[in-house]
Amino acid sequence: MMEREVVGQRRNGKRRTAKKGVAVPRYFSTPGVDPAEELAWELRTAAISGEGGHVIFEQKDVEVPKSWSALATQVVASKYFRGALGSPERERSVRQLVGRVVSTIGRWGRQDGYFASEEDAVSFEAELGHLLYRQKMSFNSPVWFNVGVEEHPQCSACFINAVSDSMDSILKLAHTEGMLFKYGSGTGSNLSKIRSGKEKLSGGGEASGPVSFMRGFDAFAGVIKSGGKTRRAAKMVILDADHPDIEEFVESKASEERKAWALIEAGYDGGFNVRGGAYDSVFFQNANHSVRVTDAFMRAVQADGAWALTARVDGGVVETIQARQLMKKITEAAWLCGDPGIQFDTTVNAWHTCPNTDRINASNPCSEYMFLDDSACNLASLNLMHFRSIDGGFDAEGFKRAVDLTILAQEILVSNARYPTEGIGKNSEAYRPLGLGYANLGALLMASGLPYDSDAGRATAAAITALMTGEAYAMSARIAGHKGPFAGFAQNREPCLAVLAKHAAAVERIDARLAPADLVEAARGAWADARRLGAEHGVRNAQVTVLAPTGTIGFMMDCDTTGIEPDIALVKYKKLVGGGVLKIVNNTVPLALQKLGYAPETIHSILAFIDEAETIEGATGLRAEHLPVFDCAFKPSHGSRTIHYMGHIRMMGAVQPFLSGAISKTVNMPTSATPADIEQAYVESWRLGLKAVAIYRDGCKRSQPLNTAKDKKQEEAVAAPVERLARRRLPDERRAVTHKFSIGGHEGYMTVGMYDDGAPGELFVTMAKEGSVVSGLMDGFATSISMALQYGVPLQVLCDKFSHMRFEPSGFTGNPDIPIAKSITDYIFRWLSLKFLPSEDAQQVEEAKKDLAPGAAPQAPRLAAGASVVALPPVARPPAPGESTMVLQQDAPPCPTCGSITVRNGACYKCMNCGTTTGCS
Repeated sequence: MMEREVVGQRRNGKRRTAKKGVAVPRYFSTPGVDPAEELAWELRTAAISGEGGHVIFEQKDVEVPKSWSALATQVVASKYFRGALGSPERERSVRQLVGRVVSTIGRWGRQDGYFASEEDAVSFEAELGHLLYRQKMSFNSPVWFNVGVEEHPQCSACFINAVSDSMDSILKLAHTEGMLFKYGSGTGSNLSKIRSGKEKLSGGGEASGPVSFMRGFDAFAGVIKSGGKTRRAAKMVILDADHPDIEEFVESKASEERKAWALIEAGYDGGFNVRGGAYDSVFFQNANHSVRVTDAFMRAVQADGAWALTARVDGGVVETIQARQLMKKITEAAWLCGDPGIQFDTTVNAWHTCPNTDRINASNPCSEYMFLDDSACNLASLNLMHFRSIDGGFDAEGFKRAVDLTILAQEILVSNARYPTEGIGKNSEAYRPLGLGYANLGALLMASGLPYDSDAGRATAAAITALMTGEAYAMSARIAGHKGPFAGFAQNREPCLAVLAKHAAAVERIDARLAPADLVEAARGAWADARRLGAEHGVRNAQVTVLAPTGTIGFMMDCDTTGIEPDIALVKYKKLVGGGVLKIVNNTVPLALQKLGYAPETIHSILAFIDEAETIEGATGLRAEHLPVFDCAFKPSHGSRTIHYMGHIRMMGAVQPFLSGAISKTVNMPTSATPADIEQAYVESWRLGLKAVAIYRDGCKRSQPLNTAKDKKQEEAVAAPVERLARRRLPDERRAVTHKFSIGGHEGYMTVGMYDDGAPGELFVTMAKEGSVVSGLMDGFATSISMALQYGVPLQVLCDKFSHMRFEPSGFTGNPDIPIAKSITDYIFRWLSLKFLPSEDAQQVEEAKKDLAPGAAPQAPRLAAGASVVALPPVARPPAPGESTMVLQQDAPPCPTCGSITVRNGACYKCMNCGTTTGCS
């Protein structure tokens, strides 16, 4: 984009002469052609069903591009269309939605003198419209909610709020947070300025301490999320590692988690989002917790050194503890409930562009936006798969143009938006931080034939991120050439330009032998422009990029992967426009096979194998060296490969030097991970230069500490290979266990008879107060399961097939390990899995799963020679969208909108059914 002489207009309508303005040359669009007219459109019904099949949302005759998926249609219609449902004012077309946002930003740009001419303004609107219609880019949700609806709309999703050591400040923070939650945004605060409970008040009384005030903040967030107009409250609470109350803070959420378990065992409802339930009755369920640590603290941990906790008022040492012991408490709490995460304060402030104004103390809820207290950031994300060229390369030039357009649009939003407090409005105007990011990195790498956890994958990701941020700062400097730099630039000129130089220096460390040479060269060129133009004009925006979780907007763009995440699985379940779901192999798999040079017939064979086996392991014709390309975040049902959690951390380390902000990502760790493993992850994240990291141990919520041993005979019974199939009868006198259950108020009992080695061999189910039909059906069903077990069908196979079936009765159970059941069979087989297939025996489970590989006969216990061999055909039941992922995240909370089980997304959760997200983007 260029600059030229122009006559512009102020927002108040008075004309003025501007020396320069931004020229917007055509790249994606054609003069005189509406970008919407270049697409094929159709009318659809957008409908969302909840648990039990009841309709939560429905709008008929919604006009969308034919290329958009059913889920994208649902998201825009249910989340972003404005006007009362059924009224004439209700939006019904994506044309109206995109037109409302684009025309409003274009009008503001004209009024504020951003464009070199009216021709450039028209070009800007067409180019921006192209990006949005083609799903190449999306703004954060508040833009879609509010722009073009309100005169001065809230446009930012992420806020950081200051709080000081006074009751007035503390109560004002509660008010500010409440208003932000009401309008669908998230906020974070560092409470370290509040004096500890170990210090005296000025009047001589005892201070309450920040953890006490956190209870009040949490209660307000819980109330507001229940009635908010858009989505739940999202917040971050941070405390510095040298605060005297740090140990209380570290243990606060884990302590409440234990209380929730006790309440569930006492009969309280164990579901999330349930008023009066166990989790509604304990604190700290509405915020992410993070500890701020310095390099000095991390070195003290390594050296097992002393660590001073200092008073907030006079700075004196209140107590001295061992740093390693504090880290042990942090990792044990994270092992138990996922919190707290860690933010690396020294690293954060070493990359700070405005240290002469103030230091960075906090972040937004998802940890990607880190900047001054009382500031805001509007986010936008680019869909990387749409910049993949026909030959499988990366369209660096098109990507740069998209960055330029998005940065210009985000910049225009800053001065036309509404902010919740005067302080946030003042800082937003003075520093103008932006949060451009991307989605679909995992899909792009796979489609390019690159393993996510590889040097080449990391180098390519680094080059793309470097190009994005370099071009964003270059564009920011071009805008500064005619609008002036951000108001705080003069005060921070030296450190700001020094941070740009650090980014540019990091680009030189990307190995062009591992990443595409033209991409690396483009990144170097962008940073050369950024440094040159920044030195000449300054920059318009103190920050320009982050990597957000791209939850709802990821659905809107039909992204296969979000933010920096790898793909979840090779097989997915796609919603059909006319209803129902279709099991499909991930769209990136055939692209990857083509890129790797496989012949069409081999590709077809491999895809058929994946469709049948739900794994690529064992596919005929696939070369072993290409297996890592197809590794995903979770293990497939019948395979063993997955991306190690350190692979996620290494990817974050590769791209962090090229971001103004940080990265929203939770590093998922296996159930078997120990607190020591978590400490290793935290330490390695620090060494790699991350600004923040959060972990989540699969299955940690609502679970008791892991059993460390299991009867060896039972292990062998679960995993033992079998050559022949015949009935293995139980002894006349056998051990048994009886379990009482309740599902949505329907009570029942199940009794499991066991072999001498402890393996289950029979099942009896009795439903109390039920008619003879239900009792008879359950008796017959249990008998068939008993026969299956005795004829050698692995319990894991039965659990895989019958878990998560949906029918009535369903609902809450009171069982802390299975708080919600989708049906009686769902409950029975999830309980059997927990009872007889403990999660720490993952290897044995995987071995049993391999028995279902195509062509393999289901295996049973070894029998006498001469018994006949019978091969049983595999049984397939397509689950609901995302359900295969849900099996691996059974402790994720249900969606507050539709009730479906959510999946991890960055530091938060997203719903694969209706598109709801619990984050702030």
